[in-house]
Amino acid sequence: MPGSKPPQRAGAPSAETVREHILRTARGRLRSGALPPLGSLAREAGVSRATLYRLVASRAELLRILEVDPDPSARERILAEGAALIGEHGLSGLSMDELAVRSGISRASLYRLFPGKAAVFREVVRARAPFIPVARALAEHAGEPPEAVMPALARAALTSAKGQAGLLRTLLFEVSGPGADAELARELAVADTIAPLAAYVAGQMAEGRLRRMDPLLALLAFVGPLVMHLLTRDAMGRALGLDAPLEVVADALAATWLRAMAPEARP
Repeated sequence: MPGSKPPQRAGAPSAETVREHILRTARGRLRSGALPPLGSLAREAGVSRATLYRLVASRAELLRILEVDPDPSARERILAEGAALIGEHGLSGLSMDELAVRSGISRASLYRLFPGKAAVFREVVRARAPFIPVARALAEHAGEPPEAVMPALARAALTSAKGQAGLLRTLLFEVSGPGADAELARELAVADTIAPLAAYVAGQMAEGRLRRMDPLLALLAFVGPLVMHLLTRDAMGRALGLDAPLEVVADALAATWLRAMAPEARP
């Protein structure tokens, strides 16, 4: 416990006994909120700074020693709470301390699983944003015509992003920003989804199944209505009573896009 003296045996306590006492003191402080500076921890454990640094090389080493394997559900709780916090406050407002508290784990366990905000953001985007489900749907239907592929992509996008409007708003903001977080968001969006989808659309245009135009502009015309629906679905439901199932909305928006992208009739 903080402030207690190291346990005594006949003669001087062994280094291992002193080390275990230091670790018990540190665990007690972690349970109460945060790990103090090592100098303060040495005073609370009743040992000299020299003794503490001889037994525990650094703060990082102490955190590594204290880390315990979280329960199997911890990672999912972190991702769920991380998505909620990012949706509420944006990536810049994400607090690792608050995330640990809301996930019900220690800071040491959190940092063992996710060493920083960028790691949390990357995994939240992969787990909660529609990039991976859309990429998976494209891979499953890649050899099929647009009439089969585009509705499948629309359904994957809407159903996977259900209830994630806050995260989606943050993601759109981060993608358009200038910093490292924006680069991370763009990397995930482009590598996992945009590039393979643009290649598919371009290939269908080359084969005459879709109207020829800039593939990226065609994708904007496809993605824009889906994003708008996700961002406004709850508000429109409350204000106008719109509650069409997501699959119905996906099929309708995909059908509208397919009609607009139908190849022009040749003379």
